[in-house]
Amino acid sequence: MSEGEMVVIKVPGSTANLGPGFDSIGLALNLYLTLEAERADKFEMIPLSEPLSIYPSDESNFIFQVAMDTAKKYGRELQGCKARISSDIPLTRGLGSSAAAIVAGIELADVLCGLRLSQHEKLELSSRMEGHPDNAGASLLGGIVIGCMSEEEVHVQSIKNIEFDIIAVVPKEELLTKESRGVLPEEWSFKAAVQAGAVGNVMVAALLSRNYSLAGKMMSADLFHHPYRKEMVPHLEVIEKAAPRLGAFGVALSGAGPAVLCLSESGCAPAVAEGLQRVLPEMEILCLKIDQEGSAVFKKSLIELEVGPIV
Repeated sequence: MSEGEMVVIKVPGSTANLGPGFDSIGLALNLYLTLEAERADKFEMIPLSEPLSIYPSDESNFIFQVAMDTAKKYGRELQGCKARISSDIPLTRGLGSSAAAIVAGIELADVLCGLRLSQHEKLELSSRMEGHPDNAGASLLGGIVIGCMSEEEVHVQSIKNIEFDIIAVVPKEELLTKESRGVLPEEWSFKAAVQAGAVGNVMVAALLSRNYSLAGKMMSADLFHHPYRKEMVPHLEVIEKAAPRLGAFGVALSGAGPAVLCLSESGCAPAVAEGLQRVLPEMEILCLKIDQEGSAVFKKSLIELEVGPIV
């Protein structure tokens, strides 16, 4: 990026698992982290959204750290940067705020250091930093992503020809991923693993064939994490009972929670959201769509931003 330019990075939030797709299925959401960055003598992060003011504003900011680590990996050094950040992704609610920050940091290093990373390189980096490819892959690529990761490789398939409405029920309370993972079993029997994997496979097939009622049944039949996390997220069971009566075809904990997602066919979200608001008036209800594009990066002239477009 040359002097006199600002880079704008826009990264969608995401949900993961969709029930039985544990650590392997992600969905990009039309909630966004937006970063406007320019070269500067020192590192400075300026929050434009109140919830982001709790994070460091200097080089210890998480996004700057990701960018510096990315640059270092490719033998470069990230110079000073001034950035303005805004986000409508609820923090620590299971809607992909950390994965979006990771992708933003990688994109920042890519453009400021001229790395010219491929999408696969960005996917590898973000998945390794996040620990699995579902949230990171969705934020980077958009659509529904199905992925797996080994010590050697990351493989992700992005699907962008499926549309349905998403209703997110977001509690005021936080639930840290570390705490939510702590209740999961360390070992499983072979028989249980086969059954749980089969449920996830059928859910993917049902979504691809638009058999939404079957997809919803498989979401509720999850064996990987719902049975263990329900005690930590008591509103999940309330929503599982109420949402289908209101028009949703599926309900799932969003990532590690505590947000819960309800899926409905296109056009049904307002009715589902209105009904859920009556059932859970203390919670925030968001009507969302699938983001089909993933992260976007473009440049603006600082001169044009200061004086306005010439007409």
